[in-house]
Amino acid sequence: MAKSIVAIVGRPNVGKSTLFNRLAGGRIAIVDDRPGVTRDRLYFSAEWQGRGMTIVDTGGIDLVEDEGTIIGQVRVQAAIAMAEADVIVFVADGQTGLTAEDEALAILLRRAKKPVVVCVNKVDVFVNNFSAAEFYSLGFGEPIPVSSLHGMNTGDLLDAIVGRLPPAGEEPPETDVIRMAVIGRPNVGKSSLVNAIIGQKRSIVSDIAGTTRDAIDTPFTANGQEYIIIDTAGMRKRKNVAAGPERYSVIRALRAVDRSDVALMVLDSAAGLMEQDKKIAGYADEAGKGLILIMNKWDLVAKDSGTLNRTEKMLRQELGFLAYAPILFLSALTRQRIGKIPELVSFVAEQQNHRVTTAVLNDVIGQATQLNPAPTDKGRRLKIFYCVQVGVKPPHFVFFVNDPELMHFSYARYLENQLRQNFGFEGTPIRLTTRRKDGADD
Repeated sequence: MAKSIVAIVGRPNVGKSTLFNRLAGGRIAIVDDRPGVTRDRLYFSAEWQGRGMTIVDTGGIDLVEDEGTIIGQVRVQAAIAMAEADVIVFVADGQTGLTAEDEALAILLRRAKKPVVVCVNKVDVFVNNFSAAEFYSLGFGEPIPVSSLHGMNTGDLLDAIVGRLPPAGEEPPETDVIRMAVIGRPNVGKSSLVNAIIGQKRSIVSDIAGTTRDAIDTPFTANGQEYIIIDTAGMRKRKNVAAGPERYSVIRALRAVDRSDVALMVLDSAAGLMEQDKKIAGYADEAGKGLILIMNKWDLVAKDSGTLNRTEKMLRQELGFLAYAPILFLSALTRQRIGKIPELVSFVAEQQNHRVTTAVLNDVIGQATQLNPAPTDKGRRLKIFYCVQVGVKPPHFVFFVNDPELMHFSYARYLENQLRQNFGFEGTPIRLTTRRKDGADD
């Protein structure tokens, strides 16, 4: 199920980006904070009180001639938030107090009929402080005073956000249709790839980066299997994402990933790997989606007998956290290897749903721990009593141990590698959780 979207809005200079950065780096459960995934971006996936959400920063608006007033800017921000957010965090400045611009934004948000949490930022005193009281007049309930700079009271803010999220729905019923989202930076050939896969022009293709504004769903059938392919807007670096339609399109792209089964991460072979590629692929990995790396425009690369191997080695080194993802070198323009995509997508979707019986699973884990026992930590050694698979999409394994704190990252990676060597799971991330066994001792 797609995570709820929480949009941070407000007039300029109230601390929206400071709040965003505080939440992203503060005491909130960041989903899958693994080494190698950079987090300087427009959004972050998080969990609070058991609820997953994607928090989006809608700050950093550039002045443009036709939207040159503060009222015009907050109108653009409000339109974006109203379009996609499940909950809106309305940030105001507690030192400046309630302004006419705040009231203008509040009018627009009330028309949207979306849940709104008023966050009064830049508050330094939380006892007997009445600076936030005037914000009651906005009509959104109790305002939450916070200090984004010092990280004070952000827990209460998150409690209020979770309290306004829509009820957690049930997982949609399983169907035979496989959904694939085509993601990547602007102008890497995503729309051309979609057109090549389905055999007709359903997406506009242009050399101008950012042509695709929306997430476009197209059903098609290949080899008797039904698919839905989702063409998404290119996701730029955070500082380059303009206000208005482009920022809105990034939110739609994130939703497209959330509702997909497999993500096709499109890379530009001619331009080479960029830092933004890692961030985009990292979102699909964090979301637990199947992932295939597509090296598009391979026809434009000057090659010798070792070019492909060198390129693949470079990708494996730079994208170490995606070692499980298969790589496909192709050209949407010449249709080279396009026919392999549906089959590979089906294979990855199957791997995402693969289950291992508990008996076989524990035989493999037992052999792995005998071959390479866990290292000691201050004289204490990790003991794995048993392991069970508790979920799919992605495969999720729970290890019952004597002390979860003794599970070192490197040993967890070793166990993950053993699972992959014995059971496959190609193209899908794996989730490992450790729990203390009841009655366990050292």
